[in-house]
Amino acid sequence: MSLAAGYPMIAIPGPSPLPERVLRAAHRVSPDIYGTDLAEMNVRVMGQLKRLAGTEAHLAPYIGNGHSAWEASAANMFHRGDHALVITSGHFGRSWAEQVSQMGVIVETLDCGSLPPDPGVLAERLAVDHDHVIKAVMVCQTDTASACMADIPALRDAMGDHPALLVVDAIASLGCAPLMMDDWGVDVLISASQKGLMCPPGAAFVWFSDKAAMRGRTDLTTPYWDWHLRANASPDALWRYWGGTPPVQLIFALDEALRMILDEEGLIATWARHAALARAVWAAGDAWGVGDTGIRLSVADPGARAASVTAMKLPGAEALRAWTAEQCGVTLGVGLGAEDPANALRVGHMGHCNAAMILGVLGAMQAGMVALDIPHGPGALDAAARVIAEPA
Repeated sequence: MSLAAGYPMIAIPGPSPLPERVLRAAHRVSPDIYGTDLAEMNVRVMGQLKRLAGTEAHLAPYIGNGHSAWEASAANMFHRGDHALVITSGHFGRSWAEQVSQMGVIVETLDCGSLPPDPGVLAERLAVDHDHVIKAVMVCQTDTASACMADIPALRDAMGDHPALLVVDAIASLGCAPLMMDDWGVDVLISASQKGLMCPPGAAFVWFSDKAAMRGRTDLTTPYWDWHLRANASPDALWRYWGGTPPVQLIFALDEALRMILDEEGLIATWARHAALARAVWAAGDAWGVGDTGIRLSVADPGARAASVTAMKLPGAEALRAWTAEQCGVTLGVGLGAEDPANALRVGHMGHCNAAMILGVLGAMQAGMVALDIPHGPGALDAAARVIAEPA
C-alpha cells in the first residue's frame, strides 16, 4: 500500500510549486501577438520585474532557462580573451565558470568549496590587478547545489574602486531573499522564471546597468543574444523583446505571479515567509542531527544559508528520497554537487510554499527515517512547529 495518492508535493529547488492562479492565467489560447493588449501586458511585466529586482536598469528577457541567461550576459560583457573572475561556492558557480570559459573568456575562479564567498579574499585578489585585467566579478547569490548564500553588499564593498562589473546570478534567490540591484551596486543581474517567480521554466532575464551597457557590442554579441536590441525595443515590438515569437503563456503567468508577489503579499512579506520556512527546515535538520546520527546541514553558519533551499548530509538519503516519493508523494532534491551524493539531499522551500507544505515534507522525511531505520535525533517536528509558531 502507498499513501502517495493525492496532490504531489514537489520539494526540489526548482521548478518550484506553481499557484493554481498562475496555472489558470497561463492556460489560455494565444491572442493576436501584434495586438495592443499583449503588448501592454508585456510592458507591465517588464516594469514588475524591475520592481522585483529593485532597479531602474535595463532589462533584456530571453526564452530559455538560467543557462541561457548565463550565455546572454557573457555574450554582451566579454570579448574573446577577456578575463573574468568567478567566485564559486558550489556546483552551479563552477558550472557557470565552465560555460563562460567555453565561450572563449579567460576565467579565473576563487573556489570557496561549499562556503560563502570571503570578501577579504576578493579584495586581496583585486588589489593586485593593477592593470584592471579583470573585466567582471561573477557570483551566485544562492548556489542551488550547496544552498550557500553570498553577501552581495559585502562583496561590492570589497571591490572598492576596481572598475570590473559585479555580476550576480539570482536564479535561486530572486523573490525569495532580499536583493536590491541598484542599492547594492550590482551591474548585471541574472534570473529565471521557475523558482522564486512561481512560474513554469522557459523565461530568463538579464538586468544590466548603464555601466554594463557602455561595453557596447563585443565579438561574442550575436543578434539573438544582443541585450541592447531587447532592452531598447519599442512597446509594440514583442518580437524584439523576445527575439521572435513571444512566449505568450509565460507572459500571462508572469503577470499573475508578479501581481501576487508584489501587489498582494508584498515583497518584504514574501522574503519574511521564505526566511521563516527556511528556519523551520533548519530546526528540523539540527534536531535530526543530535547524537551520532551523521545528519547535518551543509552550511553551518545560519547567516550564510539560503532562504530558498537547504542542503544536508543524511546517511541513506538516496533510499529516503525513493521512499518519500513512493510512499508519501513527496519529491526531495538530489544531492547535486555533494561529496557523497547518495548520502545527501536538498529540500526546496521556494516560491509558492506555505507552512503546511513544509511541515508535511518534514513529516514525510521523518516517517521515511523511521521506516528505513535511519538514525535521527528526536524532536525535529516539534522544533519546526515552534519556528512556524513564532510569527503568529
